[in-house]
Amino acid sequence: MPAATSLKRVPAKKSRASAQTTPSKTPARIPAWVRCSELEVANHDVDQQCRDYRDADNETLRAATKLWLKRELAFITNTRFSDPGMGAEVFAGTLGLSPRKTELGMATLRKSGIDLPIHLSRLCEAPLLKPEQEVMLFQRMNFLMHQASVHRSLLNPERPSRVRLELIERLVALAEWHRDRIVEANLRLVFSIVKKFVNPNNTFDDLLSDGIIGLMRAVEKFDFGRGFRFSTYATQVVRRNSYRTVVENQEDRQKVLGGLQDMEIEISDEKRSSAISEKRWHELRARMAVMLNDLDRREKLIIRARFSLGSHRKVHTLQSLADRLGISKERVRQLERRAMEKLRQMAGDIELPDLPVDAA
Repeated sequence: MPAATSLKRVPAKKSRASAQTTPSKTPARIPAWVRCSELEVANHDVDQQCRDYRDADNETLRAATKLWLKRELAFITNTRFSDPGMGAEVFAGTLGLSPRKTELGMATLRKSGIDLPIHLSRLCEAPLLKPEQEVMLFQRMNFLMHQASVHRSLLNPERPSRVRLELIERLVALAEWHRDRIVEANLRLVFSIVKKFVNPNNTFDDLLSDGIIGLMRAVEKFDFGRGFRFSTYATQVVRRNSYRTVVENQEDRQKVLGGLQDMEIEISDEKRSSAISEKRWHELRARMAVMLNDLDRREKLIIRARFSLGSHRKVHTLQSLADRLGISKERVRQLERRAMEKLRQMAGDIELPDLPVDAA
């Protein structure tokens, strides 16, 4: 066979060298399907996001290469994504997204039953996706991320490739463009879910922000190949995310109020109730923050950690704080006692109990 004859003529040393050739030496090429007509709109939209490396020096290219090697590229893989010609096949069909409609956004605001700013209607102007459009968007998004991951694996910081860096950035930007089309088509679903969790202590804006973040994570983790509609999966994710937000907010409020009580700050039963108004709550929290900021660095850390305030999600022991600060357990106890005395003194100088009473 010709192939076998050719292999016999290759010296053993050269054969080993050929086998050891690193993938990063493979020249980068822009696949033809990246510039296909089906991606014309998407390419136009992401052109401003994609960096031009034509005038970049080697140091800049090396730095960009290292950043891409550290970045996580999340996607749902598929065994066919590595098939030759898969790119042309994925983008062979016509997506045919419907244009945005202002009336859809206005209708969403009216149905919400909440007095919302008119600008939020723009978030809900994208029509719902047809089942086949949904599948195409998820397939294309994950295929683009898969291709970006493949080319990223070929990066070499010692021999940076301008063409490969530009290709990776465009592939990721195109994948995010398809992700955004899925997100905007499902924002009305988020509106319908989070409005059920709105109460005096949890505003619609905060819940909506968390809901959108949850929706974006759901898009990244959804496996379109299982045959389910995305809305079924997204509903559970957003609902669970909203519930967790409400619970965490309630726990934070209880921690702050408990901390005020431990500092011997008098708060009436009415003000401790779950129905405490946002005005009173922010007043208490703001004054609490002012007092904590008057402590020194170690005292502030100890009080926050001991009462599980701010970013601390659990109560820290004296020993754990001693290990962290590099001091003895007894010294931590002394600092805590000193900080509490300071806070009690400051509480006596700040008129916390006399908060305004809300109108019925």
